[in-house]
Amino acid sequence: MTVDVNRENPLLSRFEGRSPAMQVGIDIVKRGAIIAPVAILVGTLIWGTDGGASVALGLGLILVNMWLSAWIIDVTARISFAALAGGAMFGFLIRLSIISAVVISVRNVSWVDLVALGITIIVTHLGLLFWELRYISASLAYPGLKPGAGLASNDHSTSPKESVSS
Repeated sequence: MTVDVNRENPLLSRFEGRSPAMQVGIDIVKRGAIIAPVAILVGTLIWGTDGGASVALGLGLILVNMWLSAWIIDVTARISFAALAGGAMFGFLIRLSIISAVVISVRNVSWVDLVALGITIIVTHLGLLFWELRYISASLAYPGLKPGAGLASNDHSTSPKESVSS
């Protein structure tokens, strides 16, 4: 990833190249797909078939939410830093509104167990984020995932070649 620096207005600077946010987002979605069968089975055992369906709905909502978050950051970072800030802020509001709208629209449907759905949304969201923390690199040499870590196929497994252009 490189930064195209705008000396006149730093807010118009932008990122170019591979996005660490998208790399992390895809890795989170892959981890969610790994836990989905187990979570749905547990939901079915605890709450019956309605619980299993509600867990599946909750997992789907969270995985779409994670991917959409990464996509918004990826797209807006290529426009400008100002667009990135706006995308992060308004993207959060839009994604929260989508989750709320789905929950409100299915709350009276016969196959939805609201307790199972609510627990799934909260636990899965936090659980996937904390699980992903183990694989995040806090280094400018390897932004995104640690080298060799994670499930994403395009991880940084070679020496860092990314630079900041001036």
